[in-house]
Amino acid sequence: MATETSLLVLLPALVTVITAILSRRPIESLLAGVFVGLLMLEPSAALSNFSSILLEVMMDETIAWVIIVCGLMGSLITLLMRVGAASAFSRALSSKAQNSTSALLYTWLLGLVVFIDDYLNALAVGSSMRKVTDKFKVSREMLAYVVDSTAAPICVLVPVSTWAVFYAGLFMDAGYAESGQGMALYISAIPYMVYPIAAMLLVPLVAVGIVPALGMMKSAQQRAAEGSAPLPIDEGEEESLVDTEDRVRIYHFVLPIVALLGFSIWYDLDVQIGVIMSVVVTIILFGAQRLMAWTQMFDAVIDGIKIMLPALTMVVMAFVFKEVNDMLGLATYVIENVAPLMTPLMFPALTFLTMALISFATGSSWGVFAIAIPIILPLADSVGVSIPLAIGALVSASAFGSHACFYSDATVLAAQGSGCDVMDHALTQIPYALIAAAISCVGLTVLAAF
Repeated sequence: MATETSLLVLLPALVTVITAILSRRPIESLLAGVFVGLLMLEPSAALSNFSSILLEVMMDETIAWVIIVCGLMGSLITLLMRVGAASAFSRALSSKAQNSTSALLYTWLLGLVVFIDDYLNALAVGSSMRKVTDKFKVSREMLAYVVDSTAAPICVLVPVSTWAVFYAGLFMDAGYAESGQGMALYISAIPYMVYPIAAMLLVPLVAVGIVPALGMMKSAQQRAAEGSAPLPIDEGEEESLVDTEDRVRIYHFVLPIVALLGFSIWYDLDVQIGVIMSVVVTIILFGAQRLMAWTQMFDAVIDGIKIMLPALTMVVMAFVFKEVNDMLGLATYVIENVAPLMTPLMFPALTFLTMALISFATGSSWGVFAIAIPIILPLADSVGVSIPLAIGALVSASAFGSHACFYSDATVLAAQGSGCDVMDHALTQIPYALIAAAISCVGLTVLAAF
């Protein structure tokens, strides 16, 4: 299962991106890219290899974690909606938000608070705020953009997050940090993580109108303002199924979210334990106060997992796509061909652009960087670029991939949490991601000059 490394390794990614734009169906687009890659690797065994890779991905510990965490997040969201707790939270915030601008700024601030994990951020913030933004006729696409811009970007910038733990481990594995010192190296690189800083700070500028609605986002905002927007997805799940509105208070929403954050932090940023305990706390709280029947609550848990199945299917297929690209040697090919162009001044910007394109094309914001770090960091050493600056460029590229890719896990989950179509979200937010990317190229070049 090998192919001669050439420019053709870019073909599966190109097919996937073009198909996603034309069809607006990410699962089918990923499948198209996967089978193009498999046919390039071994045409006669494409189907059996697809089956083998799919089985390997489904047995992967990371995918199991994603399924458990996202499935139970769906359960938690459904419980909060069916008892009316999400509506109580929305009513409380609606009384404080005076217009669409303040509604978006509250969403942004909430995203800054939920910094532990981008999955948690994307699902919790979107589902919390969509009724508030609906009230002020903000499009679901705009909500999803704000949510996505405070998912990976803020998790990257806060060292108490799953992203920081992951990268700290990679630095120690690659020998660039001694045991236990990976986090210190990560923290030293935070000032150089230009993309997440730019993406995060762009949001309030968009919210207050300094940066206008662009492209398809402008059309989405106009439709929402006129009340002619299509019915958001999963709208029926938002209505309370029990008549307890007079007894449900804001703490019925806040306490499960606090439990989610608190248990995750207590168990060394283990979001899986956090979401399990949050569902347990929610069931006990609602059951003890007889807000829902026990049978209704367990039905809600199952239904919540079902709601997440389309999103989880996309995430699984994105992992399969990443595996195929790894077998083709996409990341190594691109890095090796860009390496001769590296100079001390251009190194950070070229590293960002190269890895951002790979991350965008493959939908992998973590996996390709396990390959890239042992290549990029020695290269940075050889041309005289500081390691923290090189790490800043790499992590910026990773955040861009998570934020901008049409079928990345964070994009899918931000759309799911906000209640809008994945491709509508991806295509409306891409202009803002590109603005932040352009700022990043300039910023990294300036930093390299000093």
